[in-house]
Amino acid sequence: MFLAPTPSLSEEDRERGLRHLVREAGFSNAVTAVTSGVILTAFALQLGASNTTIGLLAAVTFWVQLLQLPGVLLVEGLRTRKRISVLASLISRCALVGMALLALTGGGPAALAGLVAAQVFYCGIATFGGCAWNAWVRDLAPEQRMGQIFAKRTINATVVGLAASLAAALALDRAPEGSFLRPFVFAGLYFAAFLAGLLSCRELALTPEPQMPAPAERVRLIPLLRAPLRDRNFRRLIAFLASWQFAVNLATPFFTVFFVKQLGLSVTFVVVLSVVSQATNVLALRSWGLLSDRFANKSVLAVAAPLFIACIAAMVGASQIHERSWVMAYLIALHALMGLATAGVTLSSGNIALKLSPRGSATAYIAANAMISSAAAGLAPLLGGVFADFFAARRLEILLRWTSPGDVLTLVPLRISNWDFYFLIAAILGLYALHRLAMVKEQGEIDNRLMVGEVLAQARRDVRNVSPIAGLKMLTDVPSALLRDARVRKRLQRMRDRRDSRQGAPPKRRRAGAR
Repeated sequence: MFLAPTPSLSEEDRERGLRHLVREAGFSNAVTAVTSGVILTAFALQLGASNTTIGLLAAVTFWVQLLQLPGVLLVEGLRTRKRISVLASLISRCALVGMALLALTGGGPAALAGLVAAQVFYCGIATFGGCAWNAWVRDLAPEQRMGQIFAKRTINATVVGLAASLAAALALDRAPEGSFLRPFVFAGLYFAAFLAGLLSCRELALTPEPQMPAPAERVRLIPLLRAPLRDRNFRRLIAFLASWQFAVNLATPFFTVFFVKQLGLSVTFVVVLSVVSQATNVLALRSWGLLSDRFANKSVLAVAAPLFIACIAAMVGASQIHERSWVMAYLIALHALMGLATAGVTLSSGNIALKLSPRGSATAYIAANAMISSAAAGLAPLLGGVFADFFAARRLEILLRWTSPGDVLTLVPLRISNWDFYFLIAAILGLYALHRLAMVKEQGEIDNRLMVGEVLAQARRDVRNVSPIAGLKMLTDVPSALLRDARVRKRLQRMRDRRDSRQGAPPKRRRAGAR
């Protein structure tokens, strides 16, 4: 049968499948670009959603991952991962047609309830496909090339997603908020996503699947999931990813609400910010992929994750700037950095979970990690939406007051209110997640400071490859050369001093005589 596994997979078939896998990422990410994130939040606001509803929509994406439990049984029972993945993707994307029709209803409680229900159906059915897809790809992709393959896949996905996001931004710009055309724009975006989803299913169907080995015994769910939890190192990885997902998703689902409601920016500009983040994501992916293959995924995470946490904390700075143009410039720069960090975190966190799970048993390991991490990630935006009104009514101000005989000068360098609290809390929780990461062991990991040096060296190489300007090349070459020369001179000086001390002669006098 067309969707059946391949008993004997040749190297040519494997390479052909990997090419289809890379192309599929483009169509799949086009669907994601115009139906989630900024677009989904803007769509919900168009229908009249509250903060609680927005938090619920964000939580649904993660809570449905608990369906990985029956997904594991389905994969281990049928042992046809390709068939499950293709059919689940096809069925789930039918919900996008329903969402397109909801855009034309005019909003209200019934439309919002329908949107939440459609999101549950869409993400829930897709979870079965994702469970099968993870185990399928784990056996299809060679381990020594996994970083490069996923980097290519992610680059293709990000480029297509960037183009789709730009198209969505242009469409929304033609139909500003309050325009009678705006519902039709959202309907068109979701219907276009449905068509891209059909092309994604086609690429999946053309990708071969290595046949799973016959089960030694009847699959039981609890013993199956007990294996990854007994693995001490994988349990530590789950603890890191769960705490990381909770920290990140306490803040990021509400970025669009923060930009639109608190800062007064347009949805079109928010989409542009997403495009900037995706563009820098593409530029950094190849380098992160090479570094993860050369060293270890944990070493990449140890650099990219702190940068991402710092960007979330720095989001507070946007509410401290009063000039609109400076706010926009600040957010563009911040999103460029977030794109760089996201590339490393996304690539490495997915790869390390695959790498630390044994071949042939990846389904249970990936499912256990996805369930626990998704439960934590789903709880965060739900709590964020519930307590949004609590923080909206509170403000923290730090005052600096200078009193002189003739005057009293009061400065307010920092005002924290509303969503600012979430960003700072998320940053603190992110530091705890980094503590959990330090406990994970992975073969090939190197010291954090050495990894930072490798990242900077890779950045210099990328600049040399991209830039034809000699002066720019010198800016990357000269500082490193000076540092190397200085280290060599210091090392030679110490060797001479030790030699002179052993010979019992004053170092300066001997050097003077030598001259």
